[in-house]
Amino acid sequence: MAWWYLALAGLFEMGWPLGFKLADLCPQYRPLYLFLAVVSMGLSGLFLYWAQRTIPMGTAYLVWTGIGGMGTVLIGIL
Repeated sequence: MAWWYLALAGLFEMGWPLGFKLADLCPQYRPLYLFLAVVSMGLSGLFLYWAQRTIPMGTAYLVWTGIGGMGTVLIGIL
């Protein structure tokens, strides 16, 4: 289950930079996108915390940042 938590943490890690970008692009929806970015940050941290109860910290952090970083790059390209 810890690996599922870690995968979810990585996916939510992609959400906050996307929320910030959308808030900048769509000023009329800025509060909504900023709210979603903050929620995404919180959920990312929570799932990472749950994953680290089983997975070693270094491994979890590496996977978490890898998913978040690569996913954000792919979203930016698309």
